[in-house]
Amino acid sequence: MSNAEVVGVYPDRVKISVNNIKELSEGEPLKVGSYLRVFDSADCSIIAIIENFSIELKSNSEGASQYERVYILEALPLGFLDADGNFERGGGSIAIPPKSVEVATRSEVQRVYDTVPDEKKFLFAQLAHERHVDVPVDGDKFFNRHLAIVGSTGSGKSHAMARIIQTATGMRDSRHGDYRLNNTHIVVFDIHREYQTAFPEAMFLHVEDLTLPYWMLNSEELQDLLIESREEQSHNQVAVLKRAVTGSRQTHYAGDEKNRERIHYDSPVFFDIDDVLAAARAKNSEMIEGSRQLKQGPLHGKLDNFITRLENRFNDRRLDFLMGERAKKTTLEDTLRQFTGYTSGSNSNVTVIDLSGVPFEVLSITVSLISRLLFDYAYYYKKTHPEARTDTPVLVVYEEAHKYVPKGGPARYNAARTAIERIAKEGRKYGITAAIVSQRPSEISETIFSQCSNFIAMRLTNPEDQNYVKRLIPDSLGPLTQSLPMLSSGEALLIGDAAVMPSLVRLEEASPVPSSSDVRYLQEWVRPWHNVIFEPIVADWER
Repeated sequence: MSNAEVVGVYPDRVKISVNNIKELSEGEPLKVGSYLRVFDSADCSIIAIIENFSIELKSNSEGASQYERVYILEALPLGFLDADGNFERGGGSIAIPPKSVEVATRSEVQRVYDTVPDEKKFLFAQLAHERHVDVPVDGDKFFNRHLAIVGSTGSGKSHAMARIIQTATGMRDSRHGDYRLNNTHIVVFDIHREYQTAFPEAMFLHVEDLTLPYWMLNSEELQDLLIESREEQSHNQVAVLKRAVTGSRQTHYAGDEKNRERIHYDSPVFFDIDDVLAAARAKNSEMIEGSRQLKQGPLHGKLDNFITRLENRFNDRRLDFLMGERAKKTTLEDTLRQFTGYTSGSNSNVTVIDLSGVPFEVLSITVSLISRLLFDYAYYYKKTHPEARTDTPVLVVYEEAHKYVPKGGPARYNAARTAIERIAKEGRKYGITAAIVSQRPSEISETIFSQCSNFIAMRLTNPEDQNYVKRLIPDSLGPLTQSLPMLSSGEALLIGDAAVMPSLVRLEEASPVPSSSDVRYLQEWVRPWHNVIFEPIVADWER
């Protein structure tokens, strides 16, 4: 028997006195985060995790000048092991008086996390302080209820997300059965071109390969792209744009006349951007009949800025993926196939959309349009298959989400914010889930984060971000968050509906890894002088 005894039982913790810490731990280092088993008189035991400790000096029997150390451990009760070794979280109370205290064995701690049914186990992490203990999550709850990975730069967010996707696509052993997840559908918005090395077999859509139909933009997105809202004539520009787009859609519609009349500004029907430019020029130079002679129309000369902006967008080669000839010729089906992995001749579980080459001024619109198309695909799939379950669920990963869905912010972010908030609020019903990855959780739209039920919180150094995570977990587990600014790369707090309980874990390493490592400044600077060939850099820059 150990020399440890319970000296206090409280609703949220157990207080334990230990005379000889080495005897209790049997030579193994005992630390904050270690697990204890407290026996009681009802053939039951409580599993608790050490939250903090203190040392008291007490006079021994040999005299006042002699002191002995007494360790006072405070442990957080997690749940109970019954006589058969089955773990039950929370509930019940320990019988008085407790019998003894021992360090929990490896198998006893593992039973805490083995309450997830085998057919639903999804594994990508182990306990940070007990790395031999696997920490699986409920895979259905993990992917069905929106996920957020947050952490400061260098904390390992991209590696964590890559490891999760690799497990979900069968690239790594997920230890939840003998089958691999063949029907996985994952779309990654990769803003820094990090994921190509992690998924060599994925479908990669660089800006040169990406095709987005501008004619699928809705009214808000079109106005973000083509209208400067702060201009004096912006209301007239919107009116001209609306009439020109609606008229062009009706002209190019190939259906019957009755349906043609129903075509409106937001209809998902082709329109020609040349028609819009022609209409704007006509209105800008319009002459109308007066009482005695021709006079200038009401918008004569007032649309110069609008026309210039249209021409600049139309002639900007960087926007070929959105407004070039291939965007005019693409179909809705081809567009959906490139994002969902159903490409001609080959299928892909992972589609990585490389946003690094997308001009910043259209980044939000690009994310908005793709997100909206994916949501509508999920919606119409379920609508056209009412007798079947949602059998092609999609996970959409928003890397560096704070860059295009900030809380508040300028109007140019409205379209992306609206599209992603729609997925966050309604996506579960149609089998489309969001994974939000960000280094600044406090700056993300609150509507989006409020819908996330699972969090992987890595090292956070900003106090506002730390406080945001602290609000996510119960008060009794609050001390866990005190480690947030000190976590090592790859360590995280695992919190949410899919987790057995909030836990400090170490994520398994991704293999292969994403290319998100820090630049090796000193190693590169000590090398011999390296001559740069500027011609291809400038040519790509100017094209």
